[in-house]
Amino acid sequence: MNYILNVTTFILKGSIITFELYFATALFSVILGVLGALGKISGFKWLKTILGFYTWVFRGTPLLLQLFFAYYGLPVIGITLKPFTAAVLTFILNYGAYLTEIFRAGIESIDKGQYEAARVLGMNYRQTMFRIIIPQTVKRVLPPTSNEAINLVKDSALVAAIGMGDLLRAAKQIVTRDFNITPFIIAAIFYLVISSVIVKVFNKLEEKYSVYE
Repeated sequence: MNYILNVTTFILKGSIITFELYFATALFSVILGVLGALGKISGFKWLKTILGFYTWVFRGTPLLLQLFFAYYGLPVIGITLKPFTAAVLTFILNYGAYLTEIFRAGIESIDKGQYEAARVLGMNYRQTMFRIIIPQTVKRVLPPTSNEAINLVKDSALVAAIGMGDLLRAAKQIVTRDFNITPFIIAAIFYLVISSVIVKVFNKLEEKYSVYE
């Protein structure tokens, strides 16, 4: 019992990095995704081209390769980042690209009649987007966004590749030291608990926004 308690405590210390990376990525990638989606449906052709290239690159290449590029590749051109900074920047850009396309598709799925009705009511573009379109879009993008939120929990383990001591690496260190698989089981339970909490949160959000159906 003491062994399990000690292992759990050690893994929890490693999970601090996992949680910090998760919340930073979740916050800023959503902001980036919303701005990117609005940019892609705007009338600015040059902006749509830039955003199209951005999403093409970050959705079309492996996250691990992007992480290696940020941490090991950028120093070649004189830009050196700390491991956590490299990880956060990479994860935000990667998940921001996916969320950009998810939010764009959600916005474009709203019937054009909604825009016309808002115009009849005298609303400008900003009012139309934030009072009419965005609330309906949120309901439609919650399921795919939930999937990305769960994937982020699992992808956070990739930071071990650049020497960061996350939840999984902490478990691996104990397994290597003690030749005992218990730490892996404990780590798996942590991941399952975190994923279950995320699912519950998104289920509650879906119930809240069901009024816009």
